[in-house]
Amino acid sequence: MAKAYHLDLDRRDLKGAAIALLPGDPERSPLIAEAISGAYGSAFSLLASKREFTTCITEVMGKKVLVTSTGIGGPSTSIAIDELAQLGVKTFIRVGTTGAIQERIKNGDCVITTGSVRLDGASTHYAPIEYPAVADFSLVAALAKGARKAGVNYHLGITASSDTFYPGEERTDSFMKYKLRRFRGATEEWRALNVLNYEMESSTLLTVTSALGLKGACITGVVNRGSTGKITPQALKTGTESAVRAAVAALEFVVKGKELL
Repeated sequence: MAKAYHLDLDRRDLKGAAIALLPGDPERSPLIAEAISGAYGSAFSLLASKREFTTCITEVMGKKVLVTSTGIGGPSTSIAIDELAQLGVKTFIRVGTTGAIQERIKNGDCVITTGSVRLDGASTHYAPIEYPAVADFSLVAALAKGARKAGVNYHLGITASSDTFYPGEERTDSFMKYKLRRFRGATEEWRALNVLNYEMESSTLLTVTSALGLKGACITGVVNRGSTGKITPQALKTGTESAVRAAVAALEFVVKGKELL
């Protein structure tokens, strides 16, 4: 049986797993898998690690669950989703970090994305730009319940999902001080339109999963606010832990599935 080219996995490796959590950082895959194992009394193991894609497998209430890192941005995220879908995965939840642009959202809070502004390019290879990037309702409900169960403060709403970390998020700490006209004032505009945050993968995730008839959702922990940079180690730790705790708690409701509809 041939293995998926980038993930280095085949169907036998997945053991019927149909749910995958998708962090960006490969180092977070075993950490999240360990957290799942601790919460649900199961073991976990490393399946493969190739390029930016590190996959672990564990179990929640009798269901196999994968944790696969996507790397940064839309192109590698689309590869992870496409190859996992080829192997039988149907449900995809991004678990990552984000920068908030609304004053009411604090470091350590979580954003559960209901839909994304498509500032990426990868998603346009799966659906035209007019196609909406929207999260699966049942997964959004599960993540909200998980956040409440974990005691994590969360916000539901729209995310601006950018292909670039520096210019696309109008960051002031970029090497290139000049900003293209299309990005000048972008943060102020998204804020006025009630967009909650910036991140780099949700528009690809939500577009691809919807276009392929799969389920997708995204929860991210806030690690900085505005476009001023300066993500401190403590803020990164707090935001990451919040997103992981909420996502792990939500798996109970994801596995139950139909009870959320």
